[in-house]
Amino acid sequence: MKKLLSMFCAVLALSACSTLGESSFFGGSECESRMARDFMENAEDRVFFAFDSSAISLDAAEVLDTQVKWLKKHEDVKVVVQGYCDERGTREYNLALGERRANAVKQYLVSKGIAADRISVISYGKERPAVLGNNEAAWAQNRRAVTVVVSE
Repeated sequence: MKKLLSMFCAVLALSACSTLGESSFFGGSECESRMARDFMENAEDRVFFAFDSSAISLDAAEVLDTQVKWLKKHEDVKVVVQGYCDERGTREYNLALGERRANAVKQYLVSKGIAADRISVISYGKERPAVLGNNEAAWAQNRRAVTVVVSE
């Protein structure tokens, strides 16, 4: 299931390049940067959260440990952690919750030895759902933080 999700994320990231411009996600002139591809192949890029929570679960910690391992091997790479929420709640509340989620991921990575200046955060709140739907299954997929490589 995780491999399938990783493949979906890679396709999504590549399709985003064609609609948002080559430098929007990867910070370089070539959308399919070697580092971004390597990250997607060797680390899991997203963690999920419980409703109205920014706490890192045990499952999330396992995923983040794959990111720590990769980031320690590639010390010149910077990332942005994107925080997201499900559709429930106000826009303002969800932007703040998405930021707390992204910062929770950042703090976890920093606590494991990744330099804080290599990690930036942004919240999209409920504005960019990964899954459309008005049920718990969809909401659970939208309560997430995604780590994206931005430079080499």
